[in-house]
Amino acid sequence: MTAADSQPNAPPASQARHPLNVVLFQPEIPPNTGNIGRSCVALGAKLWIVRPYCFSLDSAQIKRSGMDYWNDLDWECVDNWDDLLIKLPPTRIWLLTKFGTQNYCDVAFEEGDTLVFGRESNGLPQAIHDQYADHQLLIPMPGPVRCLNLATSAGIVMYEAARQMNLFSSPIAEQGAGS
Repeated sequence: MTAADSQPNAPPASQARHPLNVVLFQPEIPPNTGNIGRSCVALGAKLWIVRPYCFSLDSAQIKRSGMDYWNDLDWECVDNWDDLLIKLPPTRIWLLTKFGTQNYCDVAFEEGDTLVFGRESNGLPQAIHDQYADHQLLIPMPGPVRCLNLATSAGIVMYEAARQMNLFSSPIAEQGAGS
């Protein structure tokens, strides 16, 4: 793990408790990672990044899209899927995929759930799909669109999970987007 991959003041994963875990499996586009990281900060979620990724985590593109919030983000990089499963706290894992069998709105999200998003170019490996066959969610798209942008998809599902977990009832949440 390089200095750019670590966050020295963050508690170990086993000690930190987050309402939501967000996993990016081998992300390819830095602005998507930065935007998702910013959304994680907004919700108090932890971001997990599964290597390899196709950019530097201290790149200007991530900093621009994550703004100055990247320093507030609780995040961790792991070498592969198996390492992620070892380090994640006990959790329900949900895959977000165009092959999903359940609408994300039809799931009752719980505190501590993990949302997994695949590569921008080709999603998640078949072995992961097979491992979580009953936990594959989709975002309905009635129009003639193959897929949504990764950061848009993550934001949609993260905020639905947060709404269901009643994360918006705190005084901080009441400040709103314009603060």
